[in-house]
Amino acid sequence: MNKAKNRWSKCLIILAAAGLLTMATSSEPSVKAEASSSQGKFTMSYLFFGSPNSYTSQVDKSGQTLDVVSPSYFNIQADGSLQLSDSLQPSFITDMHARGKKVVPFLSNDFDRTLGEKAIDNREALVNQIVKAIEDNKLDGINLDIENVDAAYRDKYTDMVKMLRDKIPSRMEVSVAVAANPTGTTKSWIALYDYKALAAVSDYLMVMAYDESYPGDPTPGPVASLPFVEKSIQYAVTQAPADKIVLGVPFYGRYWNQDAAANGSGVSDQTLMNLIDMYKGTVRYDAISQSPVATFTISPTDAESSVYGNKLGPGDYTVWFENEQSLKEKLKLVDKYNLKGTGSWSLNQESSDTWDYYSLWSDGFYFADMQKHWAQADVLAAANRGWMLGIAADRFEPDAALTRAEAATIIVRVLGLKAEAGAIGASFSDVPATHWAWQDIQTAKMSGLIQGISSDRFAPDQIMTREQMSVLLSRALKLTSQASGGAAAKGFTDVPAGSWSAEAIAAMSSNGLVNGYADGTFHPSASLTRGEMAALLSRAQPLLTK
Repeated sequence: MNKAKNRWSKCLIILAAAGLLTMATSSEPSVKAEASSSQGKFTMSYLFFGSPNSYTSQVDKSGQTLDVVSPSYFNIQADGSLQLSDSLQPSFITDMHARGKKVVPFLSNDFDRTLGEKAIDNREALVNQIVKAIEDNKLDGINLDIENVDAAYRDKYTDMVKMLRDKIPSRMEVSVAVAANPTGTTKSWIALYDYKALAAVSDYLMVMAYDESYPGDPTPGPVASLPFVEKSIQYAVTQAPADKIVLGVPFYGRYWNQDAAANGSGVSDQTLMNLIDMYKGTVRYDAISQSPVATFTISPTDAESSVYGNKLGPGDYTVWFENEQSLKEKLKLVDKYNLKGTGSWSLNQESSDTWDYYSLWSDGFYFADMQKHWAQADVLAAANRGWMLGIAADRFEPDAALTRAEAATIIVRVLGLKAEAGAIGASFSDVPATHWAWQDIQTAKMSGLIQGISSDRFAPDQIMTREQMSVLLSRALKLTSQASGGAAAKGFTDVPAGSWSAEAIAAMSSNGLVNGYADGTFHPSASLTRGEMAALLSRAQPLLTK
């Protein structure tokens, strides 16, 4: 057992004895029992629309969701050499690094076949230019997004990626955006991408599982129907490891009207919501494609609108797009196929509620009651470690009080304890073998980590208070306050300087582990909620691993 786990053991013995830690639920102990990382699934997004001055605010809207942002800093000149975009701002890179996010620009040929071919033919010089640009601008790698180049360039393109991987330090990212290939075709530009070979020389493949309908498409249809997306994943995982596949999801739709030249033109989900509102449109959900479809009519007397500078004339419009329901169905596939994570095209196109659920669903935790909840990130961290589960597949109950039975369960999960055959002793009279936590309570007891409130009673449903948690955790971590306990405790009007918990509360507070309320109180006798426990685990983690 390592030092960190020893610290956890000591902490949990004390906490569990008084029932101050809880993690699972009283009715659903098997929703998502194991996970390998507190970070959850990888998430990246492209930055293309809007002023570069708005890039930081665009990212900030996503909260803690994104690991990598990929701005359009790298372009290709007519001779195949690198051109740095005017949108490159050192201040944005600094901002992202301060937020713990990597900046990995994408190299694009803007779907121009000639430019793409020139770049690949000029790959040795281009690679050297990219490596220098990454180093000069303190960037974190490169995402290659070369599209619409004939499959005859397949091996040359793979060689270009290999050159980059060989010359860019391994701590930096080399990733490749690849076209979705739901039918496994070996023809057309889609066959440019040798998934197997590219995966071997890159960190991941960002599968562009969108543009099922496309600009100029005469037939209205989904941008990314669920069958199209799933078949694209199924092909990808036959060619490359699932943990090197990133599912690309769209934040946009496409519209059709009487103007054939506009068929399949793109519109952001964000803009579309405004258009539906403005023109009193309607939305239906297509069950087969798992995609929403909007219709609206612009009359000659209506206020004018435009999309990406293109005026929308009078007429009837049909728009296939993405909403919360369709995106959630796509995000579920990440867990189903155990993919590395997701990417998206692109920031500043998503609807305003997208980030309320994105991390939950991509990580495989479908807790509707965690959307917009203050403890969402902490609950995700605990859930991804397998420490805290929901009470059902769709509910976590973050505001429910913690119980002693849950405390026993967390001990077992955090320490990875297993019941030994024949080692289970007599049950507590109030914890029959049919109780959901019976096994964990017995395992924790036999391991010497938790005891009952008497020789034959455990009180599994008893709740824990905030001051009990403060006292026991401060002892476990051997915390001291920066000032004397009494002096620091005076900051909370309901914690008298001489009370039994004042010193512990002061120590916890001065170490940043607990907070009071806006009115200056601490509520020492209040119960600790499941959401608060998740937050406490996040805060305590650095101290527990010292």
